Amino acid sequence: MTPMKATARRALVTGGSGGVGAAICERLARSGHHVYVHAHRARAQAEALVQALKDDGLNAETLCFDVTDGEATHAAIDAMLAAGPIQILVNNAGVHDDAVFPGMSALQWQRVIDVSLQGFFHVTQPLLLPMLRTRWGRILNISSIAALIGNRGQVNYAAAKGALISATRALALEVATRGVTVNAIAPGIITTSMTEASFDAAAIARLVPMQRAGTGPEVASLIDFLAADGAGYITGQVISINGGMY
Repeated sequence: MTPMKATARRALVTGGSGGVGAAICERLARSGHHVYVHAHRARAQAEALVQALKDDGLNAETLCFDVTDGEATHAAIDAMLAAGPIQILVNNAGVHDDAVFPGMSALQWQRVIDVSLQGFFHVTQPLLLPMLRTRWGRILNISSIAALIGNRGQVNYAAAKGALISATRALALEVATRGVTVNAIAPGIITTSMTEASFDAAAIARLVPMQRAGTGPEVASLIDFLAADGAGYITGQVISINGGMY
């Protein structure tokens, strides 16, 4: 399948090795961008995805580091920036570690906060000035419906993803005059190995007006639109993709 015609840009997708992240990487690559597929522990999956994209004549590379480790993240980003600025950034890395709040450990709280929120800072901050110098950029932060309506057993996850929405709105104001947009995407129940273990068909039918889970390619389609030139007047927004959940 040939890539769609688009202005080729360099894109980084954190947590790009599987599920929704892999769909985002593939869609951006098919739109003509050079995609860095980030992984931490799932290096093999990232490398397999990159090879599949290359086999299709698309441009992709693997990038492995722990977003919670500031020094390791900076080192990886400095090496990547040596080849030029990143103009599309998708902050997709995130983890669940669910527990009802009275039984939640400090480690469960900190781990979820660190990946979503500290990871956002460690990755975005060093990429921002090179992006601003190009006067064109797209920063897309993957939040969650849990940040908007809450979810039992996910106080840590809702807090992390809610803070990401607040950071999105504030950063959008800072960079609005420089051609860089910053938006948050809040998916609902999306089909992944993680959600399949958490939501059966009956639960999905009860919770989602469309009575089905969303798909990775549907989220990726939204990301691809927001990353394009035509979305240049959309910034500071939280865009839900959730089948009608409120």
